[in-house]
Amino acid sequence: MTHTCIHWFRKGLRLHDNPGLMAALRDCKELYPVFILDPQLHNKSVGVNRCRFLIGALKDLDLSLRQLNTRLFVVRGKPEEVFPKLFCQWKITKLTYEYDTEPLSLSRDKTVTRLAEEHGIDVVCKVSHTLFDINRIIEENNGKTPLTYKSMQAIVKKLGPPKRPLSAPSMEDLKDVNTPCSESHEKKYRIPTLEDFGHNLADLPEEQFPGGEQEALRRLEEHMKRTAWVCNFEKPKTSPNSLSPSTTVLSPYVTFGCLSVRTFWWRLSDVYEGKKHSAPPVSLHGQLLWREFFYTASVGISNFNKMVDNPVCTQVDWDINSEYLAAWREARTGFPFIDAIMTQLRQQGWIHHLARHAVACFLTRGDLWISWEEGQKVFEELLLDGDWALNAGNWQWLSASAFFHQFFRVYSPVAFGKKTDKNGDYIKKFLPHLKKFPAEYIFEPWKAPQSVQQAAGCIVGKDYPHPIVQHEVVSKKNIQRMKAAYAKRSANTAKSLSKIQGTDQRDQSPRLVSVQLVKFTFVNFLHDKTHNVDEPVTGAKALEDTPKRKRKMLNIAEKVELLDMLKEGVVLRGRRGYTISTAASATNYLLSSNLLYAHLYYSRWKMRRKYPQKGLMTTWPVRGDDLGNKSVPSFSFLPVSNSNGPLNMNLSIFAQ
Repeated sequence: MTHTCIHWFRKGLRLHDNPGLMAALRDCKELYPVFILDPQLHNKSVGVNRCRFLIGALKDLDLSLRQLNTRLFVVRGKPEEVFPKLFCQWKITKLTYEYDTEPLSLSRDKTVTRLAEEHGIDVVCKVSHTLFDINRIIEENNGKTPLTYKSMQAIVKKLGPPKRPLSAPSMEDLKDVNTPCSESHEKKYRIPTLEDFGHNLADLPEEQFPGGEQEALRRLEEHMKRTAWVCNFEKPKTSPNSLSPSTTVLSPYVTFGCLSVRTFWWRLSDVYEGKKHSAPPVSLHGQLLWREFFYTASVGISNFNKMVDNPVCTQVDWDINSEYLAAWREARTGFPFIDAIMTQLRQQGWIHHLARHAVACFLTRGDLWISWEEGQKVFEELLLDGDWALNAGNWQWLSASAFFHQFFRVYSPVAFGKKTDKNGDYIKKFLPHLKKFPAEYIFEPWKAPQSVQQAAGCIVGKDYPHPIVQHEVVSKKNIQRMKAAYAKRSANTAKSLSKIQGTDQRDQSPRLVSVQLVKFTFVNFLHDKTHNVDEPVTGAKALEDTPKRKRKMLNIAEKVELLDMLKEGVVLRGRRGYTISTAASATNYLLSSNLLYAHLYYSRWKMRRKYPQKGLMTTWPVRGDDLGNKSVPSFSFLPVSNSNGPLNMNLSIFAQ
């Protein structure tokens, strides 16, 4: 039986590695490639750069299809209203499309599938926007959503490598396929313009990243020729403020589906073969797995793009401050590094991953204390690669609301940028009114003497704003606010884990053993011998007595003020790890959140638990990301601080 088929293009705006399109061509006599301009998705709220990229991608797709004697039909309207008309008008018998994991898309697709089946139409849906079938990943993890990158890696290792990408269809594949076209179609189903999206073309910035499959493949091959760079690539070592991108900038092409993620993966594998190369999570393969991780989290976690009713997200009492939010969005914070990043975002539609870290931390837990959901909206509007799952996941990570919990690590809006751009060339490019400031002051122009400001032709407070906050003050205050938010979360931790781990609460959720308020003193030991603690060494003395090669482990403790605040209790530290015990006769396990994170961040040391009442010591590897993993005991660490007293630790202890 031959079919009259619609292939519905959505994100997969390409011909290569398009299993949905190939399914449409099977036993096909008439083909209608369709893209629907949905007013719910494609409207003025979408930034001009993103709209322009989409238009470029549609033009490129249409050109490629015309070379195969077909064309792209761009239809305006809501899918649930458009399709019934097209089904009847074109006498459709088969509908194909690419699977989409977003909640809105799943709801839409369910409705369209029902309408198609009511018209007696076969529906074929294929997975090709991700490396793996996301639902298969969750199934492989016993129906649970993996909440850590490490656990995600273990699952995909079991699944084996991603499927090989398919070739683009050829003239041979379409030799018996016809696409009815008429002159009226040229106007009725034309590619949209920026005016159609309601954008003003005046002062349109230069396009840095043209959309389209051919541009995507060209850029991919250019990068793959840089064999040494590809093999040595480590994301944290790239620069957030280089004048030209220090990464591939292929993310917009993957987001719109101009470049297949599987094609990207296997081209990297070809380059890696037989060579020494970097590994996940920092390698280019690792970046694609991060994408897969957040896609999986977005499928398995309800209300993923919101704080409320999101079971993994810390509930924080964010401020509502429209003035601060507008200043951040419009690059008027008075911090040149932050403002330069936000200016680049608005002009080009792209900023480096670490630049996103800086501005996201600044908006949320670092300085302005504004909800990550507000930042998420701005990125969704302006980023070319504004992917729903990645956007929500990364904002939760960077605000320390989920996935990442070292909230005491705050990006400085001054020092961070200086690391890779001491002369401020990046600032001079995107904030030209500051370009005459000497390097000494360009990151902090408010510190420049009046004579220097006058010579630079930019008076702070007149030509450029004063800083809207004092970073040194608000960042410390916000760390305390985050500690309080984490403490409030303790009562709901077990309940939250139950929600995301399945419906069988008896078998799958940890059991809350105890919640205690405890106090610690940090004591440093330099050998692996047993020590009798008569007079614990604390504060500056501990640092002074520690050789430089040992101080790395103390730095985190110093940053969170443990050495000044811990008094009662003892934390012993030897070469092999931490032993946690108490000065008093405690009967429960006691662990320090901050010390766990120091262990997690700096080394693979082991944590130890002690049964004081029995004198028994056992050892197991513990990482912060093992929360909810049944392979090891799981703990939720929730610190609370008193400003004038010792560090109070609200500690929830879970047992499997």
